[in-house]
Amino acid sequence: MRRSRRATSAGSRPVPPEPSGGPRVVWITGASSGIGLATALACARRGDRLLLSSRAEAPLQEAARQCRALGSADVLVAPLDIADDDAVRRASASAAQRWGRLDVVVQNAGVAAYGRVDEVPADVLEGVLRTNVLGAALVASEAVRTFRHQGGGTLVVVGSVLGRITVPWMGAYNASKFALRGLVRTMQQENRDVPGIRISLVAPGGVDTPIYDQSATVLGRRNRPPYPVSSPEHVAEKVLRAADRSAAWHRELDAGWANPAMKAAFGLAPGVFDLLSRPAMRALGFSLGKRPNGPGNVLAPQPHEEGLRQRR
Repeated sequence: MRRSRRATSAGSRPVPPEPSGGPRVVWITGASSGIGLATALACARRGDRLLLSSRAEAPLQEAARQCRALGSADVLVAPLDIADDDAVRRASASAAQRWGRLDVVVQNAGVAAYGRVDEVPADVLEGVLRTNVLGAALVASEAVRTFRHQGGGTLVVVGSVLGRITVPWMGAYNASKFALRGLVRTMQQENRDVPGIRISLVAPGGVDTPIYDQSATVLGRRNRPPYPVSSPEHVAEKVLRAADRSAAWHRELDAGWANPAMKAAFGLAPGVFDLLSRPAMRALGFSLGKRPNGPGNVLAPQPHEEGLRQRR
């Protein structure tokens, strides 16, 4: 993968600052499905100008259509793989060219794999880390370069409670979300010298989205979000709260009422947590339905599985 050395995607021309009111320019990755789609629709209701990205172009165009119908008259679509540095930079530059600024970036795109770590194929393990860590880092880096150039902006990264606890059969996803939390925390420290830059992490628990049907698996079972299950709209509300400059500063927001209890149990009673995690995951993380083993959408998009919620 070729790395560009350009200092900023906005070029040498100063970018106008974020407006104090009116529509914002918002870039959302993973915008064709789940939390990303719910966030795009919520922004559309506010009348924001939207740059929407995902790997699946047809569902992305449908997401743009829905956003326009809800009030976002100005929607730009940029299909891309977030682990492609040049594509990420081109998308950011397209926002600067069209609107002259980029106010909010929501890094939401991600993939998952189910199976014991030693049984998941190496290319799937690499694919999860490539998207969830490298891809997220490339989007976050491009956002920060743009924000530093224009003197401010807000980056919201969608992580997971699995960045604070671990569960069996999700090793690659666990590792990626732990890494993502460390990345966000570091970037918060590094950008304290620009008061206009805000960086937040939103950490959902189980959410009713298509990621469970799209994930890779070697277990032959259908996955499902574990109880308690949030709606994608609920997580989108947390994302918008983090992105709202009128709100108090948030470094990390949980989206799921059970997250604090799970984090406390993981840290204070690790032996008990580990003992219970396998039967709890078997009971809550899988349905009785069967699924063929395969890479899911880790290595390539599955447009037919895209949507707001998991298919019943």
